[in-house]
Amino acid sequence: MSPPGPAPTGLDAPVQYLKGVGPQRARLLERLGLVTVRDLLDHFPRDYQDRREFVPFAQLPLGEPGVVQGTVFGVAAPRRGSRAPVQVTFRDRTGYFTATWFGRPYLAQLFKRGQRVVLYGKKVARDRHTVLEGPEFELVEDDELASIHIGRLVPVYPLTEGLFQRPMRDLLYRVVEAYADQAPEIVPDAVRARRGLLGIGEAYRAVHFPERPPDVDVGRRRFAFEDFFVLQLGLTLRRRRQAAERGRALAPPGALVARLEAGLPFRLTAAQRRVWGEIRSDLARPVPMNRLLQGDVGSGKTVIAVMALLTAVEAGFQAVLMAPTEILAEQHLRTVRALAEPLGVEVAWLSAGQRARDREAALAALRTGRAGIAIGTHALLQDAVELRRLGLAVVDEQHRFGVLQRATLRGKGERPHVLVMTATPIPRTLALTLYGDLDVSVLDELPPGRTPIRTEWRGEPARERIYAFMRDELRAGRQAYVVCPLVEETEASDLRAATEMAERLRTGPFREFRVGLVHGRLPLDAKDAAMRAFKTRELDLLVATTVIEVGIDVPNASVMLIEHAERFGLAQLHQLRGRVGRGSARSYCIMLADAPLSDDARRRLTAMCETQDGFRLAEIDLEIRGPGEFFGTRQSGLPEFRTGSLLTHGRLLEEARQEAEALLTGDPGLRAPQHRALREALVRRWRERLELASVG
Repeated sequence: MSPPGPAPTGLDAPVQYLKGVGPQRARLLERLGLVTVRDLLDHFPRDYQDRREFVPFAQLPLGEPGVVQGTVFGVAAPRRGSRAPVQVTFRDRTGYFTATWFGRPYLAQLFKRGQRVVLYGKKVARDRHTVLEGPEFELVEDDELASIHIGRLVPVYPLTEGLFQRPMRDLLYRVVEAYADQAPEIVPDAVRARRGLLGIGEAYRAVHFPERPPDVDVGRRRFAFEDFFVLQLGLTLRRRRQAAERGRALAPPGALVARLEAGLPFRLTAAQRRVWGEIRSDLARPVPMNRLLQGDVGSGKTVIAVMALLTAVEAGFQAVLMAPTEILAEQHLRTVRALAEPLGVEVAWLSAGQRARDREAALAALRTGRAGIAIGTHALLQDAVELRRLGLAVVDEQHRFGVLQRATLRGKGERPHVLVMTATPIPRTLALTLYGDLDVSVLDELPPGRTPIRTEWRGEPARERIYAFMRDELRAGRQAYVVCPLVEETEASDLRAATEMAERLRTGPFREFRVGLVHGRLPLDAKDAAMRAFKTRELDLLVATTVIEVGIDVPNASVMLIEHAERFGLAQLHQLRGRVGRGSARSYCIMLADAPLSDDARRRLTAMCETQDGFRLAEIDLEIRGPGEFFGTRQSGLPEFRTGSLLTHGRLLEEARQEAEALLTGDPGLRAPQHRALREALVRRWRERLELASVG
């Protein structure tokens, strides 16, 4: 058995061996992901309290936060079992004031008469008195009045149960003093000079223990740039590596696409022609295409995808189209078969739930090359799926796939071309981060004849008026959707379920009309039958869950009623609204929402009423949820930044991208000695994420 190696030192030293930590506190720090000294340096404050000047309680404005200092005068503890708050009376130079804490009875034992305390919170009116309600506080020792806790901008750190601000602040101060200048300088000197960035040690001090408020912004800007810079280096390296790969040029005469266009009942928009030109040019090059196709609801992405699929087939290759859900994959199957099979191209279908006999037939058709196009869900990724000659992979709503799944699909061919599509418009800063190694095409034009959709948000009291309006629309020959969040009601939920709603409407307010039902638990045949009946006007009203969110095209439908709209995300609401407004008649989207609403729900519904621009809604959605939730950090491979914000640092991201490209032009492999720390940071921080985040 070989002896253990030397213990890590410097920035890689375990936090357990730092003064004042020990095994127990190290376990608490580990809950926050703080294992090494480097982790502690990068554990930035979540906020700062200005304790340079204390405000007398009497002068603190009502409803505004502030820092006050007082001496404990008396403590009133609630009786056992009482819900009354702990009340502590303090004295400052202007008189007496009270602070209250609900649900924290143990605080009554903490405060002692005569103690000096610093408190931070809001002054509120309670029972004709003003109090400081639930403030943060720290006990002050006399010899600490000029310390890191008092008389300065004081950092407030993210904590976990069992950790407290004062010892955390003490620990971080010692770490910053001892190790900040040991951190390697990752951003080259010339770049820092051009962009006006602090050096690494100075930046750590500015973020953790700023002297003045402007120091915080300057320090955080430096780390935001560094994170963006390292990420953009990785994406640029990946992009250049892909550009050097050899692929198969797919440049047939274009007979299949020409025949497809000739048979379409509409003309392509100018945006569709522009985007198709970009994709066709990519396919014709002997370099694997890596392109993102963005298009708002109803902009015509599917036709473009079919043109790409047919181009691969005409060039003698196979093509696959993968979608994240069976309902979306099934819709693609219907569309592609209707367009491709009249041209003599066989389309194979693969899904997890299909019969064994059908599955074997599809696998054989793909293995032998008889089927030119495969459509399916994750089932396409299974080892049993063998493709004779894969030339193109199309992934729809690709952010809903795990990045490894996309890599697996690409691995079924020899460097195939890849087209990823999304109907979720992506703000530019997020696209640069998620898809910095992809070329981006945007369908920014809707087909002619689309009418704006009037969008309203109403409460439960308006239900009968809404039903009356819908009956008028149906009597005029139109059709309508009613969307519910659940399939069946449960005791745990009061949401209106699709099955019960359909029965209620069929026997009640819409008994004179033909009411259908579709949801994700129905077998494929039953779903097909219900949707076909609605499309051919055999049904007047379709009650559904969100299975109709994508891919349903019924031009005669003019009303979309969304039950419990507050429970849906903004992207989902926008997708649902896109099911109407597809014909020439005036269309309506009515969102029923139950009060009281959260602030976020109110913002979503208000945004829906104010705009139909999918890109603007995506920006609002990003503001509400943050980038991690926008796509799901784990799924998308989106890195987590220390201080960079995709909402506020868009320009900085662009600057980092420019500097990364310029640096790699001069040193393509980052081999220069002065770039060693940068190369190590790239590998340490983003190696796994960059491999995954940029998989087409």
